[in-house]
Amino acid sequence: AKKLLDQARDILRTKHYSYRTEQSYLDWMRRFILYHNKRHPLEMGTPEIQAFLTHLAVEKNVSASTQNQALSAILFLYRAVLQKELDPILLPSTAKRPERLPTVLTRSEALAVINQMTGITKLMTQLLYGSGLRLMECLRLRLKDLDFDYRTITAARQGEKDRIVPLPETVIPDLRRQIERVRLLHEEDLAAGYGEVDLPHALAAKYPNASRELAWQYIFPASQLSRDPRLPSPSGRGAGGEGFPSPAGSPQGVLREAAGGEGFPSPAGS
Repeated sequence: AKKLLDQARDILRTKHYSYRTEQSYLDWMRRFILYHNKRHPLEMGTPEIQAFLTHLAVEKNVSASTQNQALSAILFLYRAVLQKELDPILLPSTAKRPERLPTVLTRSEALAVINQMTGITKLMTQLLYGSGLRLMECLRLRLKDLDFDYRTITAARQGEKDRIVPLPETVIPDLRRQIERVRLLHEEDLAAGYGEVDLPHALAAKYPNASRELAWQYIFPASQLSRDPRLPSPSGRGAGGEGFPSPAGSPQGVLREAAGGEGFPSPAGS
């Protein structure tokens, strides 16, 4: 029989959770079990979960969002893997999210920050600002998601219906140049025996050659060849930010640095 965490991994992949979520959930499950001296979760229940969450809040002083993520992972373990329902679980009072007003830049401030940037990070930020893409949606964009004729972008969302957002006219020249760089890089990877990317859901079985096609390559690929842990053999480049080296460092970090260069006192990019 498979070990418990291996069973959890299989179910996470069957339900098409992202690799980042998979790694995070498995880590929280492992930490929960270790905190209770490796007792099997079937021998535990709501009191032990409450104790672990209190430990995180009081002794580890983790944020509210981290406590909620830990709880989500443990609930997945019990409900999806062990098929066991639990009594209601109360989060520690410290797990309430602090109320903060979001930092909103004016149009001129946003453009000033963007103009402090260069290269791929600038192109990513222009896409985020001009189209309304979320950060991970931008990092996971594939060539097939762009429609230059209709000036639209298809943003694929994990486990949800895709959404269509506008493609800003101003980024099209730089975006075409980025696509050409991706094409040349992909040809080099194919020649070296790589060039394969992960495909959503069961498309890999239905279209076995699609993972090597240019249309499925990421617009912002990782800077280094990597082995996707979900694939049986070395493949190619993941999306920047998907647990692989990013092509341009952290976009959030670059954004904060650019905002600081413009002298904004507010925590832009946080």
